[in-house]
Amino acid sequence: MPKVRPIDPVDLLHRHHVQVTAQRLAVLRAVSARPHATAEEIANLVRAEIGAVSRQAVYDALGIFTDKGIIRRIQPGRSPARYEDRVGDNHHHLVCRVCGVTLDVPCAVGHRPCLVAADDHGFAIDEAEVVYWGTCPACRLAGVTSRRTTTATPVP
Repeated sequence: MPKVRPIDPVDLLHRHHVQVTAQRLAVLRAVSARPHATAEEIANLVRAEIGAVSRQAVYDALGIFTDKGIIRRIQPGRSPARYEDRVGDNHHHLVCRVCGVTLDVPCAVGHRPCLVAADDHGFAIDEAEVVYWGTCPACRLAGVTSRRTTTATPVP
């Protein structure tokens, strides 16, 4: 199987007609380095890399990247928005109710039942957002369990 070459961030932004700036490149690298991070976590990573950057500049970059399809924004119920650079496939997420860890899960193999709605109302469905909630192995091992009726605030 041939090796997949990583996409150059500058080329990626040019292909999507996004002006290249040091801040935008740092945001893109932060999203790539830490999938499922919140905007605040991404801002902290960007500040660690390039120094001072406004929260608004980070939010603006995330908004542009999401609008252009460069990154994906997910927002599991009662959680802050999270960002990832895995786009173009129909994957889903596992979220721990206790610690907030979020992991990618491929869509069901085969006929992809997640893309078949009971009534599609004439829509051509091409994506579904499924979030599986539970308790991760680390929290279970630590003896921490969640109550299904409440969602704990994820620990950063």
